[in-house]
Amino acid sequence: MNNNYLIAVVDDDENIRTLIEAYLHKENYRTIGLANAEDAWTLYRTSPPSMWVMDIMLPGMDGYELCRRIRNEGEVPIIMISAKDNEVDKILGLELGSDDYLVKPFSPRELVARIKRQLERWVRITNAEERAALNETASASSRIDIGELRLLLEERRAIWHGEEVDLTSKEFAMLKVLAEHPNRAFTRDELLTFVWGDDYFGSDRAVDHLIKRMRKKIEELPVESVWGHGYRMRTDRSET
Repeated sequence: MNNNYLIAVVDDDENIRTLIEAYLHKENYRTIGLANAEDAWTLYRTSPPSMWVMDIMLPGMDGYELCRRIRNEGEVPIIMISAKDNEVDKILGLELGSDDYLVKPFSPRELVARIKRQLERWVRITNAEERAALNETASASSRIDIGELRLLLEERRAIWHGEEVDLTSKEFAMLKVLAEHPNRAFTRDELLTFVWGDDYFGSDRAVDHLIKRMRKKIEELPVESVWGHGYRMRTDRSET
């Protein structure tokens, strides 16, 4: 049921907010409208919605920074909207973690269609992760140890030098893929398919941004760039 989803619409133009919310209400989505990113960030910290539709040009904190903050903590779907029709702006939005980018003026029906697509995709990914967790057994196979890195697959936890690291679901998925195949070089397209799914249509630069986020959280992460190709975890798996 669509009314199970709460969609936050962040735009300082009240007319645009009202129009988007009206179309979403016709599809039985619940909505909350916000005029600035500061209020949106407070909402995320207190009562996060199911999905975000956010403008880039906002007073105070802009949509890029809001997207970056949300994505650093979770993988909820994000669609960015903007009057900027520059390829660089689109790429930046996707690299920061948005799932889609729509240029103003746009058809509200098209936006609603994209929202439906992202929510359906999110449900498929979430259900797949839950099935994978249920299928894991509490055995050595549910744990990966590589040097000072330990992944507890059943619990979806990452331990680095004995300290737990707070990772988003995509960050953990990326780390798991690389750790399961140490020393294998993956292309960006392969990593996109493993982590985002085969229906993802954004830039493969999203892989670079995700790796960058992981390196900030885990210093000396043994993941190296393979020039012109992608990434690999350059170490041997320990057998502890």
